[in-house]
Amino acid sequence: MTQHAEAGQTEQVSALLAQKFGVARAKADQIAKAVMQSAVKYSLPPSLLLAVIAIESRFREKARGANGATGLMQIVPSSHRKLLKGVKDLTEPTANIEMGSQILHGYVDSAGGNVEAGLRSYGGGKNYVAKVSDQARLFEAKLNDMQAAAGQVSPPADATAQTVPPAPEVGSPVSLDIR
Repeated sequence: MTQHAEAGQTEQVSALLAQKFGVARAKADQIAKAVMQSAVKYSLPPSLLLAVIAIESRFREKARGANGATGLMQIVPSSHRKLLKGVKDLTEPTANIEMGSQILHGYVDSAGGNVEAGLRSYGGGKNYVAKVSDQARLFEAKLNDMQAAAGQVSPPADATAQTVPPAPEVGSPVSLDIR
């Protein structure tokens, strides 16, 4: 995938966050960029990360939850002290998305690549997995619609093999790939 296509995806994610969740455009740009970077870095579908953020915080960066859960991805500092060394502000979107993606990737990796099991560890149960899966499918469909409306065509499969994160294992409730 070219840098132009990646920039187009980031712009579409940003526009969607502004439209659907009322996120200010500059903040939507920051979140979209962090999501796309973390998706590539941790081999997680962008739709999955967006879904986790939507369920956890509805894109409110200052969100606070149970057990001290903080920020967009509702990271619990007491549960992840070692990973969070050097992170000064978990309400800062880029840091929160980076850490949340790293944590989610660790859970998926510990579950042998099973996204459903990783999501259960991240969020606590089957209902959480179902909510995230449903939301991820909605994000994927909306972004695909936006790409179609913009006249964008998916690149050939061999062109995406090196830069697009692999989809989660077959049969997983979250088998997503935004192009």
